[in-house]
Order: sequence, then C-alpha cells, then structure tokens
Amino acid sequence: MLGLIAGSIAKAILPGRQGGGWFATLLLGVVGSVVGGWIGSSLFHVGIYHFWSLQSWLLAIVGSLIVLIVWGFIKGRRSA
Repeated sequence: MLGLIAGSIAKAILPGRQGGGWFATLLLGVVGSVVGGWIGSSLFHVGIYHFWSLQSWLLAIVGSLIVLIVWGFIKGRRSA
C-alpha cells in the first residue's frame, strides 16, 4: 500500500508525461520504496519501519522519484 501511494505522489511531483497506468505506478512505488529504504539505511542509518512514520513516507517518495527519473532516461533512450 505504501509503495502504491508513494508512486502516485512521485508521479504527481515530477513534471512531464511519464506514461504507465495503475500497474506501472504500483511497480514504481514498490521498487522506489525498496530503493528509498536502502538509501536511508546505508547513508543515513534510518529505514522504512512503520506505515505512519514520516521518515518512511519521505524515503519511499524520494526512492520513487529516483526510480521514475531513471525510468524516464531509459524510456527516452529507447524512443530516440
């Protein structure tokens, strides 16, 4: 659930047209949450622990933004 919501927020924050529907948003959010948790634990020694924790949400959204940016670069190279 956290990944789905984080992916939706990341798509709303990042300008431009990313494409993808509900399933792509779910995957983006889940992968982004994992990336955010990994970055948080390795760089700042914090992680995603509780659903209602602000740090969990921030890490998941930042991770989703990173995944969305990388996905945009990969998709942009394919279409060019």
